[in-house]
Amino acid sequence: MSRTEFEQQVLNNQEPLRRFLLNLCNGDSALSDDIAQEAFIKAYLNLNSFNGLSKFSTWLFRIAYNCYCDHKRVSQRYSSVQIEDKILTSHETTDHKYQNQELYMALAKLNEKERLIILLFYMEDKSLKDVSKITDIPLNTVKSHISRAKIHMSEHLKSIGYER
Repeated sequence: MSRTEFEQQVLNNQEPLRRFLLNLCNGDSALSDDIAQEAFIKAYLNLNSFNGLSKFSTWLFRIAYNCYCDHKRVSQRYSSVQIEDKILTSHETTDHKYQNQELYMALAKLNEKERLIILLFYMEDKSLKDVSKITDIPLNTVKSHISRAKIHMSEHLKSIGYER
């Protein structure tokens, strides 16, 4: 892949990748931008490892998810406050960014894998096969996570009286 082709792929995937990371980082735009930038740099530096067996976006999202996981591991070592705790104690940062706060809070209640898979499948329109490749989770397990996540989100939304 040439530099020009890479630049075009970045332009095509920048917005969906940043949106995915913003949701994964619970609305922390500075953190999601940092991780996105790191993912783009790693993708460029490792462009020769892209063999075309999957879509470029699948490969890029996998790199970004790995960057997110790396950041989370490092931050857990040095901080007693976890990323999930921030969303539960700081509603001010998310109120103005999300039209549907109830849905956002339901997403925050999911475990990390369920939230990751829901974001990729429903919000980023990734296929089940691509979700499996990005997360390195078997396809049937991805399907199970989606099913459980939908139940958990529905239960949470019903418990607060949310109706569509």
